[in-house]
Amino acid sequence: MSDTAEVSRESIDLLHHAHEQLREQISKVIVGQSDVIDQLLIALFSRGHCLLEGVPGLAKTLMISTVSRCLSMSFSRIQFTPDLMPADITGTDVLQENRDTGQREFRFIPGPLFHNVVLADEINRTPPKTQAALLEAMQERQVTVGQTIHKLAVPFFVLATQNPIEQEGTYSLPEAQQDRFMFKVFVRYPTFEEERQIARQTTSTDEAEIQPVLSAEQVLEVQQVVRQVPVSDHVINYALALVRQTRVGEPGTPEWINEWLGWGAGPRAMQNLLLGGKARALLMGRTHVSTEDIQALAAPVLRHRITPNFTAESEGVTSDTVIERLIAETPDKESELTSDPRLGKIFAA
Repeated sequence: MSDTAEVSRESIDLLHHAHEQLREQISKVIVGQSDVIDQLLIALFSRGHCLLEGVPGLAKTLMISTVSRCLSMSFSRIQFTPDLMPADITGTDVLQENRDTGQREFRFIPGPLFHNVVLADEINRTPPKTQAALLEAMQERQVTVGQTIHKLAVPFFVLATQNPIEQEGTYSLPEAQQDRFMFKVFVRYPTFEEERQIARQTTSTDEAEIQPVLSAEQVLEVQQVVRQVPVSDHVINYALALVRQTRVGEPGTPEWINEWLGWGAGPRAMQNLLLGGKARALLMGRTHVSTEDIQALAAPVLRHRITPNFTAESEGVTSDTVIERLIAETPDKESELTSDPRLGKIFAA
């Protein structure tokens, strides 16, 4: 076995061990929500950002802060409010007097974005101007203040929450902002038994002790291993078929998509499907990506990148409804995928 193969094997073992440990530590505080936790970890290992949406009281903020406690990395929480300004999160230049020279000079004071893990709590409660200040940070891992570019710490993750039911005093995230999030994850109500356990666990004097599992260097190593996972042409074609079928008016797009969607997903959806599929494959103990991985992540990747129109909404059709039908109607077998006449138009476009 070559050194490279041995390092890769060790890195894969590190990921498996880290995943088990992270799940164990998080479960000390968070009851249930296994799918949500897995999607958070997949985003973490894929170098992506995550948006959690759910009604109040479902432990969205607690879940993110618990994940951060499991990592030996710096953490900051930004409570988004209507009066929050861009400089409040990016930082600002402050005029100070140099005690040695007596001259005044500008000094940059970093904002809360200059940490490894950033919790953007209730991100839809701040105006678009402040929301837009996150765009450069999320995409380029840097912020520009004045004429100076400041690099952010690596690794860097934005884990945001938003409340879907309270609309007064909120500002919906623009499509360009949502597209920067790898996943949009819905946090559901707990089951009866989970809620019973929550009742016992949160009304006692017991306090869980969380142990750090991964350092920043180990997270970077895992991210590199994820990108080394091979993907077959068939799986790439399958991911492309799902994404390209959402684009209204394009060749091969189903007629019901043209009737239900205002617009579809861009190339970032395909990139995130494949990267997420690589991370999920490793977590499942495989060193290759399957169509099952793509199907499992299609909803969190696509739901915030496709927009149902008025016709769809009047019929009770949601983004998840569209995604479920797309998966059901798109063949995942290679022979059927390549021989489908309608999908052939998509591959030829």
